[in-house]
Amino acid sequence: MAAHRKSAHRKPKQRPFTGPAARTAATLALAGAATATSATGAGAAPAEPAPTAAQVRAKVDRLYHDAEVATEKYNGAKEKEAAATKAVDTLADEAARRTDRLNTARHTLGSMATAQYRTGALDPAVQLALSSDPDTYLERAAQLDRVGDRQTSLLTGIRRQLSGIARVKARADRETEALAARRAELQEHRTAITTKLADARKLLATLTADERAAYERAADAAHGGGPAQADRSATHADRSTARASVAAPNSRAGRAVAFAHGAIGKPYVWGATGPNAFDCSGLTQAAWQAAGVSLPRTTYTQINAGQRVSRSELAPGDLVFFYSGISHVGLYIGGGQMIHAPRPGAPVRIAPIDQMPFAGATRVA
Repeated sequence: MAAHRKSAHRKPKQRPFTGPAARTAATLALAGAATATSATGAGAAPAEPAPTAAQVRAKVDRLYHDAEVATEKYNGAKEKEAAATKAVDTLADEAARRTDRLNTARHTLGSMATAQYRTGALDPAVQLALSSDPDTYLERAAQLDRVGDRQTSLLTGIRRQLSGIARVKARADRETEALAARRAELQEHRTAITTKLADARKLLATLTADERAAYERAADAAHGGGPAQADRSATHADRSTARASVAAPNSRAGRAVAFAHGAIGKPYVWGATGPNAFDCSGLTQAAWQAAGVSLPRTTYTQINAGQRVSRSELAPGDLVFFYSGISHVGLYIGGGQMIHAPRPGAPVRIAPIDQMPFAGATRVA
């Protein structure tokens, strides 16, 4: 009997739903989960789709171009910073020389004052009354007059030197302020360049190995071939240089072209002017420097460094410029080709001039 009562109070076992009941329960569970998800995710913005490989490549190209624009601005700011530094140093040297002259004059004046104090500067009438030798007195009096004239001259010179030093220091202060502004501008452009290049590297890292290889092939084609092409060009540089030198309009242009051929294969480094690395305007500046011609540092100043020529008039040695902002330059070598420093990761190489938007050309000499 006790056993019967114990079994009567035992909970019946719950059995899982089967058939239609199971389907109904599952439907209700899914509906509840969906409602909960909707409630917790209310107001959340949908995730942006990842950029395609083509979009990444386009953005990387823009970043490289923007970095080159910033590089030319950096180069210009660096030139101005160097000029401001030289001006400050020159003014500091001038102030030091003027101060030395002032100190010398002050020393001389002090020595004269000390000598007068020791001799006792008596009134001339008293000296004449006490003197037993009037001739000697008159001679000494003339000397005192000359000393007085010299003192007056020294004092006038000291006042003039003090005024000159004040002017030099005021100019030095203005130049120092200008130098600080140039250095701030330089840092701004340096930051822009490094930021854009870092962004480009990050974007490239999102591509697969095959996508990145395809991008590099496309970029190489756009800028005149890859490292293998640069190596072949370097191997045959002697023959190419000889042909280009003969075709150049003068010996200086020939030497500039020869230098550019010798730079083929060297890396692109922003802000570099050689001899082991170059950016685009650094290469053209160095090439013409080898020919004895001094060019300004930036693309937008180099374009005004000679006579403008049309595309149909191009000759070896001419500078060829690209993009509306005049942000890229190469050295024309004939046959529709140029030698240029393309971009980070792409060494100095030969490339067709029609691969970039042509902006103009200049004949240096």
